[in-house]
Amino acid sequence: MPRAKALPAELDPTARQLATRLRRLKDHSELTMRHLAAKTGYSAKSWERYLGGTSLPPRAAVEALARITGADPVPLLALHEIAADTWESRRTKPVEQSLATTRNNTAEEEQEQPERPTGPRPAPPAPSTAPPTPPATGPAPARFPHMALTAGLAALSVSLLAALLLVLRLDEDGAPAAVPAASPTTMASAPPSYTCRITRVDGHWSAGINDGRDTEIVYGATGTDVAEAQCLLRRAGISPGGIDGMFGPLTLRAVKTFQERAGLVVDGMLGPRSWKALRG
Repeated sequence: MPRAKALPAELDPTARQLATRLRRLKDHSELTMRHLAAKTGYSAKSWERYLGGTSLPPRAAVEALARITGADPVPLLALHEIAADTWESRRTKPVEQSLATTRNNTAEEEQEQPERPTGPRPAPPAPSTAPPTPPATGPAPARFPHMALTAGLAALSVSLLAALLLVLRLDEDGAPAAVPAASPTTMASAPPSYTCRITRVDGHWSAGINDGRDTEIVYGATGTDVAEAQCLLRRAGISPGGIDGMFGPLTLRAVKTFQERAGLVVDGMLGPRSWKALRG
């Protein structure tokens, strides 16, 4: 079987992991591109793009490959969902940057263009022949400050009267009604906390969180299996970040470091061999 082409260097880690797993399923099942096209309904050219990392496969294509190879589709679909979000965001960023650059260039051009008159210059006003109006005499201008002061005092009186009525109503009705407490359902639930209790059980290391299960977990997974792996990674001297039960970037980096030290395939997934090495 010819050696597969290397995946693009700029490929997102999650999309790279998905393409690697799809390639592995194809190779283990000894399927050719023509077989994939015949059994999944997607052309051989499409599968070349999917497995080559130049195009993200549709969710239905991932499910079809898992079905014909007998693989569990759940971890594959979890990887596909994360990869799809990252793939879409990377596609929209260049478009947004291009639009922003166009708007900036347009604004600069508008600022550089001088304003030009479009019509004839207006004629200067004709000198007035009427005699100048004599200035007003007497204390008439003083009426406006007096009116403003009167209006301000009236507004203040209305405000004081409203406050007094409110106090009297509270005195008659008793204490004001208590504000209802926030419902527990509106409060954000705190993330679960896990405690590592490292012990040896039947000659194997255990953190006492997932009852010794060796379930395969991948990037984006959550729960007790991830927390168990985080505790065992920390016992091995590799920090996964926090013990929060979330397979995020820090845990992914810790898993790859451990696999490299243990001489395993560095794929960032915790399968049977990685669990066996973690438990010693």
